[in-house]
Amino acid sequence: MKAQPARAGPLRTMAGLFVVSVVLNYFWEIGQAFLFVGMGSWENIWWHCFVASLGDGLIVWTIHAAGWIIFRRSDWFIAPQLKGYGVMLMTGLIIAVALEWLAVHVLQRWTYTADMPVIAVITGVNIGLTPLLQMLILPPVIFYIVALGSKKALE
Repeated sequence: MKAQPARAGPLRTMAGLFVVSVVLNYFWEIGQAFLFVGMGSWENIWWHCFVASLGDGLIVWTIHAAGWIIFRRSDWFIAPQLKGYGVMLMTGLIIAVALEWLAVHVLQRWTYTADMPVIAVITGVNIGLTPLLQMLILPPVIFYIVALGSKKALE
């Protein structure tokens, strides 16, 4: 009888998602830093982008949790199909819009420069396009990378 390889557990999956998310989001944050007021020196950019990428890792965990609840499987993203990508995109969109609107318009945690492209989500409420795209583009890439690692672990 041939032994079956052990599946990557949920904790290993969560760790992988967080690490990949922080790394990829860090580079995205660096790339869009010039679109936010007050970044100033490289040391300031480095630190703010690192802290933001940690928060982005938490957002990806939230997207993962949504899929886990909906599909009742922690590894739902390994073969996501249309419904899985829908969960990634819709959850990422809802979180991005809510957080960006709260941070900019309610809490005033950051401000955009004139170079930030903005979109009107609700009449009169503008949020930045690049943070929105970040949560639409990166999560599927992150889940894909972690899924590749999970598939290799199963071989």
